[in-house]
Amino acid sequence: MVMMDGSLDAEKIAAYFKGKSILVTGATGFLGKILVEKILRVQPDVRKIYLLVRAIDADCAKQRVEAEVTDAELFCLLREKHVKGGFELFVDEKIVPLAGDVIFENMGLDAPMLEELAKEVDIIVNAAATTNFYERYDVALDVNVMGVKYLCQFAKNCANLKMLLHVSTAFAAGDREGLIMEKPFKKGETLKEGTYLDIDAELRLVGDVKKELLQDGAGSVDHDRTERKAMKELGLQRSRHFGWSNTYVFTKAMGEMLLSQLHGAIPVVILRPSIIASIFRDPLPGWMQGTRTIDTIIIGYAKQNLSCFLADLELTMDVIPGDMVANAMMAAMVAHSGEEGAEVMYHTTSSLRNPAPYGVLYESGRRHFYENPRLGKDGRVIPTKEMHFFKTIASFHLYMLVKYKLPLEILHLVNLLLCGLFSQLYEDLNRKYKFVVHLVDVYGPFAFFRGCFDDMNLERLRLTMAATSPEDDLFNFDPKTIDWNEYFYKIHIPGILKYVLK
Repeated sequence: MVMMDGSLDAEKIAAYFKGKSILVTGATGFLGKILVEKILRVQPDVRKIYLLVRAIDADCAKQRVEAEVTDAELFCLLREKHVKGGFELFVDEKIVPLAGDVIFENMGLDAPMLEELAKEVDIIVNAAATTNFYERYDVALDVNVMGVKYLCQFAKNCANLKMLLHVSTAFAAGDREGLIMEKPFKKGETLKEGTYLDIDAELRLVGDVKKELLQDGAGSVDHDRTERKAMKELGLQRSRHFGWSNTYVFTKAMGEMLLSQLHGAIPVVILRPSIIASIFRDPLPGWMQGTRTIDTIIIGYAKQNLSCFLADLELTMDVIPGDMVANAMMAAMVAHSGEEGAEVMYHTTSSLRNPAPYGVLYESGRRHFYENPRLGKDGRVIPTKEMHFFKTIASFHLYMLVKYKLPLEILHLVNLLLCGLFSQLYEDLNRKYKFVVHLVDVYGPFAFFRGCFDDMNLERLRLTMAATSPEDDLFNFDPKTIDWNEYFYKIHIPGILKYVLK
């Protein structure tokens, strides 16, 4: 990094984006939206922001960007700034929707558009990802791995490219204990001793398995369902073979490896956020999209339909507000712009500087719902009950055995004695039981994560940030400035209730 302490401030960061053209993938996602809004708000003289979205043509791409990005409540400050129809004109001038997909070579774009992008684009931000822990292996490889390859190939054809910023996840580092360093993966590196990861071999494996399935089930009406199940199971199997807990984090780690191999002279920043939570400060505190694993506690509490949960309240849940992640992204772009061949990794995390235990979230939830009880459809107050937490997967399995599995076996026996009278009931309940056990299998390692993410690189970047005026707080990404009790109680939980549980 060439920046000196105090050499970055809000004015310099905002000024950097003046006249720049930026290609963003994953803009319909939570983080992508926050980034696009922030750039447009702090630098109205940005040249163009190209948004690559899945759509069949340009018109559909434009409609999707309007419906899923710019119409979001997140853009409220920009709407206030550009009144009387000015917002739509401003957006039309600055945002260019592109109908395409990272899973295709050249992103599925035609030659004229590719040529225009290659001449115009200064910065590429890859925030596209499939974040499903139990995703089909072929789909996860397409998006999280091959998407990186195709973007990197395109980046090498860009005449004026200053930077490629890739959003990964801190949990790509695996289920480790102790301090986890900001260190990129080497080619073939795995988390299990004695194994070597060959990405090309994994792609061939997927092709071979799909070919086998097609031959075995040719003409079968259940082929699609069989293939979907097989691909999901293959993803988990291969992840665990190499030491990762699920398909999402495994393929994100592969994407990092591929980027390290292919970027060449292109300056690259790999950003690894932990659990991205609702907006802390601007433009709309509490705004969020979708649910995170930690929010299951709050949603279950709000609906009072979750009596137990898998978590150790003393363990740290590494969370970081979405606006802080976007701020760190923008600061990193400025700090490493034009650094030929650079590859820098940043953990945008909180567990080292300002750890937040699960207990803080739970207590904030209890406090909120006792003081602001929810009303049922009949207008009556939904009583707030205590929730039981299992500190180990083994204790949860024992509970499930006694509470559900044994009664299920009794029902199965009664069903046999009564010649199948309760077959449908048994099958429904047994399916739900297996589904819950499967969820614990997939999400359990995540719930009991005991690692702590080092953020020394990010701390160095923070030290370059001047703090001489109130405006400099506009790009705050320091987790030490967060009071977690107040954040969860006053911002995050009300945000879930307002924007997720509408």
